[in-house]
Amino acid sequence: MLGKLFGKKQAATVPAEQVGTSETKPRRRKSHSKESGKAKKEVWTIDQFQVPAVEGKTRFHDLGLDDRLMHGIADLGFEYCSPIQAGVLPQTLQGHDAIGKAQTGTGKTAAFLVTIINDLLNHPVEEERYAGEPRALVIAPTRELVVQIGEDARLLTKHTGLTVATLIGGMDYQKQLNQLKGSLVDIVVASPGRLLDFQSRKDLYLDRIEFLVIDEADRMLDMGFIPQVRRIVRSTPRREDRQTLLFSATFTPEVISLTEQWTYEPFKLEIEPESVATDTVDQKVYIVSTDEKYKLLRNIIKQPEVTSAIVFANRRDQTRKLYERLQKAGIRCGILSGEVPQNKRTSTLKSFKDGRLQVLVATDVAGRGIHVDGISHVVNYTLPEDPEDYVHRIGRTGRAGAKGTSISFACEDDAFLLGPLEELLGAKINCEQPPEELLN
Repeated sequence: MLGKLFGKKQAATVPAEQVGTSETKPRRRKSHSKESGKAKKEVWTIDQFQVPAVEGKTRFHDLGLDDRLMHGIADLGFEYCSPIQAGVLPQTLQGHDAIGKAQTGTGKTAAFLVTIINDLLNHPVEEERYAGEPRALVIAPTRELVVQIGEDARLLTKHTGLTVATLIGGMDYQKQLNQLKGSLVDIVVASPGRLLDFQSRKDLYLDRIEFLVIDEADRMLDMGFIPQVRRIVRSTPRREDRQTLLFSATFTPEVISLTEQWTYEPFKLEIEPESVATDTVDQKVYIVSTDEKYKLLRNIIKQPEVTSAIVFANRRDQTRKLYERLQKAGIRCGILSGEVPQNKRTSTLKSFKDGRLQVLVATDVAGRGIHVDGISHVVNYTLPEDPEDYVHRIGRTGRAGAKGTSISFACEDDAFLLGPLEELLGAKINCEQPPEELLN
């Protein structure tokens, strides 16, 4: 929930005809409410966050960030930038648009959030503002990813006085509206459909947006969101008057076309993982019959080393049946798929993060939005039809330098998918028979 950071002062009421007047507005217009910089009450200095300089690594200290932002970074224990952060931040902090090619888990979320937060703090507004008129907008394709980005933003803005609102479908509209009307919101993170709902009801205005972030553009394209995103982009200031950051795991001709339309003289950066499948994940592929799959899964989950696991299946009906069978077997599990109501998905993910659930059964709709440290195993009950989804799935484990295990089942129905997967990975996949004790 949002803290009441602006509880003592309501949004200013300004004549509607003044909205969006920008005859003298320079490119990268900087504006912020006066109260945003006043939340810092405790005494904290950068001296309390000592990080030694290491050759070849970029410290967050080296970027000249606002101390209030650095306080949040220190709380999270971030010391050195990931490759995409080290590559993109020196450019975006100077106001340049950026196009980043990066897989999930590379730190791109922090890269664009640090850029936004630091700039908002450095350029406070000296004029009145409206409720429902954010300064920064982040669009993401899935509800889970929106929620995750929103949580990250709140942690980084903890000591800044900036406010964050998340807007997703499937949740109570009025409660989300209260986020926008109860305070002056600085950063909005939203899924395209719900964002358009707020715009159509005139509860949200984007004509003063200074930062536009489009995350996972390739996924937006795959899920058919691009027409909606086009409408959203058109309602923001022209590309020369905003800073646009666009990230994608792949650069198809369609994605490249979008980047040309939406960005202005962008800085481009491609971060290729050292290996397509992370070195911290031990990958196994078990050759198994369809009839043996469930027994194998149940026995794997009961192994003592399986402390926290995500089981991926391709279809909603598969996840539902697996969830019901595992529950009957006495396994603490939850389900995450498109047919589950959003409030239930949110509570299930929280229970999984808190350790109250051992197993999460999920479809790929949630694959890119699950960022939980400490997941020991990922099980591909069915091999993904898109090889890229395999990389995203196993990327849920082996995070933050920890070791993880990925186990995939290949049966007579989907073994043909191994070829395209090997082509993507650039290596032969070693398939093996499962240990006999796991089939008993």
